Amino acid sequence: MNLNNLENLKSEMQNLGFKKELVEKMEQNMKANVPEFTLKDQVAGHKGQVDMNLYFKQSGQSENYYLNKYDVSLNEGKPLEPGQQYLVISPSETPGKNNVWKRENVAEAIEVFKKHTGNAELAVGKDAAHKTKLATMEEGKINYVDKDFGRTFRNPPLPQTIWVERGKGFTASQSINLIEGRAVYREDMLTQGGLPYKAWMKLDLDGPRDRHMNFNMNQYHDPSYGFNLKEVLDKFNIKELETPKEREKLEAQLKNGDRPTITVEKNGEQVKLHVEAVPRYSQLNMFAANGRPEKREQFLKEASQNKVISKANSKEKGHSASQGMGI
Repeated sequence: MNLNNLENLKSEMQNLGFKKELVEKMEQNMKANVPEFTLKDQVAGHKGQVDMNLYFKQSGQSENYYLNKYDVSLNEGKPLEPGQQYLVISPSETPGKNNVWKRENVAEAIEVFKKHTGNAELAVGKDAAHKTKLATMEEGKINYVDKDFGRTFRNPPLPQTIWVERGKGFTASQSINLIEGRAVYREDMLTQGGLPYKAWMKLDLDGPRDRHMNFNMNQYHDPSYGFNLKEVLDKFNIKELETPKEREKLEAQLKNGDRPTITVEKNGEQVKLHVEAVPRYSQLNMFAANGRPEKREQFLKEASQNKVISKANSKEKGHSASQGMGI
């Protein structure tokens, strides 16, 4: 094992924000000289569980390993509890015995289950003795799917490939935010001609996937697109903006695509909300702790509220005038 290669990969994984446990598993596989291996992780997001697969491959010309890509997929169903796995159980050729396939990724578990041609069960739990049934089949025909699991079973989450070049690319947290539909700010983008630029990046989750089954990426260039995060934040009465350190932290979180907590006043009381950047509309979205959207206009500063009201009145007058011209 090339120790320089190991140290470089450790540094790359740390810079990309992957867990220490994954770094340790990578080292174990490299020491065992496994030519190609995949590391898996699950992270709880705001909208569900995000499954991650990291792909490592040894060079054909040397003993060096490379991490050129990883993928993320969002499972909007119930996330796995600590120690749990998806289980595919089917009778073995030995009477009274069962075959059990264990998977941490729900899409992979569903795929294994559907490939069976006899009797099988898809479950979730710590082991076959402590499980909750999700689906069953008899003689290759599916005869039961748990109601709460039905949507996930019919439409398993598809992965989004995230490319990495020498440890540079979207970090783990940024990729999670992207697959959950939030925008991420990058200062290190390059055109095909090698020219640097800055932009907010957002997956087009409502559009079709490309020929590689990935979502396309929308880009909102900075400053040409016109979304200025600082100016948008200044329109709102947000307590964290009162101190430079807290403001810097909030801006960094929003640029990372996070949904950080802010403090605002509602009905005379201070309340905590979650906020996210929406560069496409040069706005912010705000949410209560339970995920319910909040009307951002109620948290605008007085001057900004007057501008919004004035703009609305102008639109209303224009609408009335156009109606009066009708024949």
